[in-house]
Amino acid sequence: MLGAASLLTLVTLAGLVTGFAREWLLVASWGAGARTDAFVIAMFLPEAVRAMLAAGLLTSAALALWQTRSVAERSRWFSQLTVVLGLGGIGLAALISLGAPWLVRLMGPGLAAAPLARTVSALHILAWSLPGLVLQAWWAVPRQASGQFLLAGMGSLLYNLPAMLYLWWRGPQAQEEMLSWAFVSGSMAMSLVMLPSSIRSGLRPVSLLGSATAFAELGHKLMPLLGSAMAGQGLTLLERMVASYLGEGVVTAVNLARKLINLPLIALQSLNQVLLSLMSRQESERVALLRKGLAAVTVVSLPASMGLMLGAPALVGLLFPKVQGAAVVVPLLAGYAAVLVLASWNTLLARYHYAEGDTRGPVVAELRGSLLQALALPPLAWLADSLGIVWALLLGTLLTGQLLLRVPSLRQGLGLVPQSLVSALALALAWWGLRPFLSSQPVWQLAQASVVGVLCLLGMALWLRPWKAS
Repeated sequence: MLGAASLLTLVTLAGLVTGFAREWLLVASWGAGARTDAFVIAMFLPEAVRAMLAAGLLTSAALALWQTRSVAERSRWFSQLTVVLGLGGIGLAALISLGAPWLVRLMGPGLAAAPLARTVSALHILAWSLPGLVLQAWWAVPRQASGQFLLAGMGSLLYNLPAMLYLWWRGPQAQEEMLSWAFVSGSMAMSLVMLPSSIRSGLRPVSLLGSATAFAELGHKLMPLLGSAMAGQGLTLLERMVASYLGEGVVTAVNLARKLINLPLIALQSLNQVLLSLMSRQESERVALLRKGLAAVTVVSLPASMGLMLGAPALVGLLFPKVQGAAVVVPLLAGYAAVLVLASWNTLLARYHYAEGDTRGPVVAELRGSLLQALALPPLAWLADSLGIVWALLLGTLLTGQLLLRVPSLRQGLGLVPQSLVSALALALAWWGLRPFLSSQPVWQLAQASVVGVLCLLGMALWLRPWKAS
């Protein structure tokens, strides 16, 4: 489990590094102001679709259906749904492109007229990245069913690389239209690299007779997962809508804080994909695998959370030394870091439900948590400004986790109570006990935060030992 996750982590790391480099170059080129806010809002819908697909939306729904079919049946089923999903991606892109003026007003109600126009122009083009994103995710299903994750894991790297190279080449002279086309070319590269493997997995020209039944079967599995994923992305949209009223640069700050938090999540995302595949095939050992997975998640997420929390000022100062408005990222990054451990547990608990064939339970939990977060977000943002976004996220995450644990098969315990207590104590000690004594010099502060993170990693690894046999 850990070996497969480690290999996938290395590939995913390259994608996330290029993704963050893209964001860094964007802010370095245009600043943390209205222009960057506008492009971040234009990127929301394509990024939301990519995030849902990367989190395993299609694979979680399709793996069980793939396993129940013979080799001959798989080829026909896979080929038919390739056509259906490909046409669906084209249709969705057309709808978003045509509806861009109305969608932008919904996503960024606080934008001024000039940034609003730039956002509409960018979204007209960015919408056409969706067909490539959908096909890449679908063509990954056969490989993940056979335990092969690396090729699909290259998707993020291929998607971000053209945009990163364009921003590096043009710098402040970069234009929204060309940058948008760079993302479209990246999405096409994602799908094309999967095509030879898909042909080997049985992709053939095929009659569409019976494809409606196949799509309805997939849709039955997919809808609960889609509801949960859309609830999460809806909350991200609500965050940006609220942020658009909090001043120039706040939308960019929220986006940057989330991107920085995603960096330590690479190993967790890889572990989730590997564990879903293992739990789908090893019914008798699901709880044991989940217990080991949660221990591994804690070993990775808690040190990352502490390091990011303590090093947030230094990290932002070193990355954006001359960018006006970047300081607002610091409290957001520290706050998101504190929620990292809870969010990583929730993601893995949802994978356990999927492996059990229960796609409704995680949706209900996610929707209730999302509802609480959505209701709390406007008043908390009014009371605490941008930090209100973090407090609302914490409330929703806590409720979601509590609901995910309410299943009979998990009553024997997963070791989360002592892990929760230790995590809460460690984070409180880091924030109130260690932070005031860190150096004010960015390099030394970051070095001290890294040392604390490494010591925490070693301590948690020696305590939980997730590599040991169940």
